[in-house]
Amino acid sequence: MAAKPNPSTQQKHLAVLIDADNAPAAIVDGLFEEIAKYGIASVKRIYGDWTKPNLGGWKKVLLDYSIQPMQQFAYTSGKNATDSALIIDAMDLLYTGRFDGFCLVSSDSDFTRLASRLREAGLEVIGFGEQKTPEPFRRACDRFVYTEILRADAEPAEAEAAQAPAETPAPTAPARPEAASPAKPVRPQKAPVAFLAKVIDDISDEDGWSQLGTLGQSISKLRSDFDARLYGYKKLSDLIRAHAGQFELEERGATASGGKSLYVRNRRGAR
Repeated sequence: MAAKPNPSTQQKHLAVLIDADNAPAAIVDGLFEEIAKYGIASVKRIYGDWTKPNLGGWKKVLLDYSIQPMQQFAYTSGKNATDSALIIDAMDLLYTGRFDGFCLVSSDSDFTRLASRLREAGLEVIGFGEQKTPEPFRRACDRFVYTEILRADAEPAEAEAAQAPAETPAPTAPARPEAASPAKPVRPQKAPVAFLAKVIDDISDEDGWSQLGTLGQSISKLRSDFDARLYGYKKLSDLIRAHAGQFELEERGATASGGKSLYVRNRRGAR
């Protein structure tokens, strides 16, 4: 979901573990911007066989983002030793007791059990992967963010920069990563209005109202990969406003941060 998490979660210490074989380097900017919404990336490690040329895109940005490359040779053709190395490190980090959550960056379903184990230990797990990621891995995470969205957010700025008038050459900047393969465009899907209406009815008070933040938390528990950006909206509140025939949005009072609390009601099912 595009809505920002509760401010109290901003200082959570997160371990970011990236499967270089199953994550394109082109997501790096959007990835760490997204992670910053949930906490501090205290550990940033990326796993792969760095003697292979296919990881060239990642090599260009390791220093820029202070990502520690973890070398793992492929002992046998067709077997992925990288997965095992990442899982072992994750368990070592878990037992230090220093982290509040993990960010697992991969589209590989082999990490499904790892995500479940980390959650069993009471830690938050945020997954990042392509839309082809198998459902078991997505559901094993507390939240799952599609990397196509992260790339789509960055592409407009890159396109704008490419069209800018030529000026005096600036000092050479670090080369940005190139995608291993072109990303499929994220086409807005049809908003799940019936699903949202049911969740609102399930958690609403006697008058049919529910706080928007509570709605967002309930949706994440039911669908870890729910994201308003998949439906063409930046935030959940924008999605709700766009369906005024079905939902009613109301601002109430001032919050501790000085803002307004948003409440939503299902018009057609309002009690």
